[in-house]
Amino acid sequence: MKLMVKVFLIGLACSVSQLVSAQSVGIGIKGGLNFANLSGSQSLSGAYNNRTGYHFGAFALFKLGKIGIQPEILYSKQGSSYAISTTNFDANFDYINVPILFKLYTVAGINLQVGPQLGFASGGQLTSTFNGVTVTKNYSQLIKNNDFSLAMGLGWDLPFGLSIDARYNLGLSNNNNTAIAGEIKNQVIMASVGYRLFKLGK
Repeated sequence: MKLMVKVFLIGLACSVSQLVSAQSVGIGIKGGLNFANLSGSQSLSGAYNNRTGYHFGAFALFKLGKIGIQPEILYSKQGSSYAISTTNFDANFDYINVPILFKLYTVAGINLQVGPQLGFASGGQLTSTFNGVTVTKNYSQLIKNNDFSLAMGLGWDLPFGLSIDARYNLGLSNNNNTAIAGEIKNQVIMASVGYRLFKLGK
């Protein structure tokens, strides 16, 4: 986890450096849908199903030529529904995610995106049902407070400040906070629409 934090801090340092030399700086808002899932190790294996959620938040874009750095802060609904043996589970977790995206622009505003994402669990619960009996547990009993992912995606910056993004967040850290051995990692596909509120520079 220390290595992951160092990677994130390097990305943050690059953002600050880009701010100093940026030809333009934009601030905006964005939101969209999540198609979230969990991946479990063999000891926590189950039939995992996608959970449809949502995300919203704000972003800043520091751009220098064909290179951009875009830090964001997003509220994100994640989790999964799954079954282990004869017990059904419904995981609904809330995160505050802070991705730092490095963007390479190609033509007509189309860009490739990659960067680290640090997440902070902020709420949610896990509901389990066995033989008609339902038990609910708070998220803090199940998942760790911090989550680290690699964000990869494709974006399109349209005229008039609009933007469209499709992104896959690959969970890298083990979020299992229970006594059961095994790993649980977040896997999230995001589809977003953004709007730049204002822009400084070229």
